[in-house]
Amino acid sequence: MKSAGTRTVKLRGRANAVTFHVFDPRHIEDLLNEDRPVVWREDDAHVAAENRRRAAGKAALARVARHQDGKVSETEGNKDVGVRAPLAGWDAFAADGLLR
Repeated sequence: MKSAGTRTVKLRGRANAVTFHVFDPRHIEDLLNEDRPVVWREDDAHVAAENRRRAAGKAALARVARHQDGKVSETEGNKDVGVRAPLAGWDAFAADGLLR
C-alpha cells in the first residue's frame, strides 16, 4: 500500500510522540472493493504453511542426524527438504565403503 504521508501526534500520558502512516481513503476503498485483504490473507496462509512444512523437515533431519552421530552437521540445517527418489546402484558403492 502506498503511504500518503505520515502524521505525528503527542498522546496524553505518553512521553514520546507517535508517528504513523496515513493512506488515501479512495485507495483504501478500492483495495477493499477488490477483496485484496482476502487475497493477502490467503497468500500469507500458504507461505506460513510452506514455512512450517520446511521447518518440520529440517527438524526431522536434525533429529535423525543427532540420533545417528550424536550431533548435527553444519550444512544439515541449510538444506531444503524435498522428496528423494531411491537411486539404483548405490548399494554397490556402500558395500565397497565409498559412501561415508
